[in-house]
Amino acid sequence: MCGIVGYIGNKDAYPILINGLKKLEYRGYDSSGIMLYDKKASVKKAKGKVSDLEVLYKNGKEQKGCIGIGHTRWATHGPPNKINSHPHLSNSGDLSLIHNGIIENYDALKAILSKKGYLFKSETDSEVLVNLIEEVKKTKKVKLGKAVLLALKQVVGAYAIVVFDSTNPTEIVTAKLGSPLAIGVGDSEYYIGSDPSPFLEFTKRCIYLNDHEMAIISLKKGLTLREIKKDSIIDPYIENLKHNIEEVEKGGYAHFMLKEIFEQPQSIKDTFRGRLLSQSLPIKISSIEEHFNKFKSATRIIFISCGTSWHASLLGEYFFEELLRIPVEVEYASEFRYRNPIINKGDIVIPISQSGETADTLAAVKMAKKRGAFLYGICNVVGSSIARETDTGIYTHAGSEIGVASTKAFSCQISLLLLMALDIGNRMNTIEEKRYKRVLKELSNLPETIEKVLSSAKKAESIANKFLKASNFLYLGRGYNFPIALEGALKLKEISYIHAEGYPAAEMKHGPIALIDKNMPVVVIATKKGNYQKVVSNIMEIKAREAEVIAIVSEGDKEIEVIADHFIEIPECDELIAPILANIPLQLLSYYIADKKGCDVDQPRNLAKSVTVE
Repeated sequence: MCGIVGYIGNKDAYPILINGLKKLEYRGYDSSGIMLYDKKASVKKAKGKVSDLEVLYKNGKEQKGCIGIGHTRWATHGPPNKINSHPHLSNSGDLSLIHNGIIENYDALKAILSKKGYLFKSETDSEVLVNLIEEVKKTKKVKLGKAVLLALKQVVGAYAIVVFDSTNPTEIVTAKLGSPLAIGVGDSEYYIGSDPSPFLEFTKRCIYLNDHEMAIISLKKGLTLREIKKDSIIDPYIENLKHNIEEVEKGGYAHFMLKEIFEQPQSIKDTFRGRLLSQSLPIKISSIEEHFNKFKSATRIIFISCGTSWHASLLGEYFFEELLRIPVEVEYASEFRYRNPIINKGDIVIPISQSGETADTLAAVKMAKKRGAFLYGICNVVGSSIARETDTGIYTHAGSEIGVASTKAFSCQISLLLLMALDIGNRMNTIEEKRYKRVLKELSNLPETIEKVLSSAKKAESIANKFLKASNFLYLGRGYNFPIALEGALKLKEISYIHAEGYPAAEMKHGPIALIDKNMPVVVIATKKGNYQKVVSNIMEIKAREAEVIAIVSEGDKEIEVIADHFIEIPECDELIAPILANIPLQLLSYYIADKKGCDVDQPRNLAKSVTVE
């Protein structure tokens, strides 16, 4: 959660910071603040979005300074208000700190500092940390870098921090444990961000800090990277980023979410590039080639993930068990890490995360690693923590996803999972050759097929107009379409604040049917392949209770079109492909309902894009 940004160099820092915060606002948007140094440190903070902070800087004289830090907040400790927003100052006013993460032992530290005379204005753990650093600096008589290192050894929790000392205004200190932090390297200048988006327009040279690492960035001495536990100097590894600034701009669309929905054909092309070479050539996934024996000898595969990625994992279970004939389990990472799970030698654990920084998933990965599992990571962000912690893995290459509600990242995840299952199943001879070739052909045509589905956007918008006053939705699907029902319901909940639940269609009769009446719209995924007649029967049961039915049907379906109140067609396809296509109109439906209700589509309340705290 939370977005942090910093700059030290010879440019005016304010425009870099304010524009960087706008690019990071998807990480949290409860409040924001900036510290600028120009002969003295000046801090301004505001409740609300970055635009509310920007209003405070209309006077150009207040925008000077070539060193600064900024923060956009997702509240953890204390409500979202001006006092709790960052940057936080130490009692002396000398130190400024921004923080992403949670300090778990802040209460104990706060009690110790209070006895020493420290006063606290906010309810945050972050203000405790900045005063702890000040106390260490004062009592140990050390410079800021050493004080940060010693203070962090007393901390339990997760953090990405940036600290500035106005008594030595030529350097910034950063450190990381759990929460992400990137440093952009320019010519005699440095940029800091929770991800590289704030500095992509200035430099493509980037250092990703690893856990237990800190960087002392000095205008005089450059960058020094240290390992916190050993207090030893490390040679920094500088990556050359391939991101484009266009990826984090709206490109003429009203919202990032709509842009990202329509980017899905290209995103899936990028996911398949170099892996799905043609309809006739074998799939080529180097991490599977290299570790195929692990999959061949696996007794069990365990997916661990959260939120939308959990829905992708559930569909992955269906794909892998069908095509590999290996037992698969799907676990919420937040539960898996706390329930003492049984992990055997020969198990493969597959974490899935868009950001690669999801706190619960990362903690579950570390636990599984200690217990001897083989870790195969699936994530979108190159160089992310999960990519570094796993034994091997694969990137989805979905591109930057700014909208908080995941769309293209999810589609790329499930498309990649099917590609992996086809590849491994083909190598293990657990797929009939005829079916393998048929699905492979449809998969290679998937970007073009999704283009056709996206042409139904106007119809989805028209249907959305009819349900703006609905307060509850039910989503139903069978087999491969069940995880898509869950995902469709989640999308509607996230961005429109309408209560929605997804169920296996057959489970409707085991409880949810009690809620169905003329005021409960029901979305049914009813594609031709897979238990079609059973779904028709479910729709008839719904209609008998006078509910309106929105059906996702295969192209040319006449039976359901007659009984459903509204329908959106997708091209007829193999049942393995159907859920990928059926997901698209559900994304569009959620988007248009939320937009027409006047909701903040890209930044829904209480949510943040990357959940880097428990």
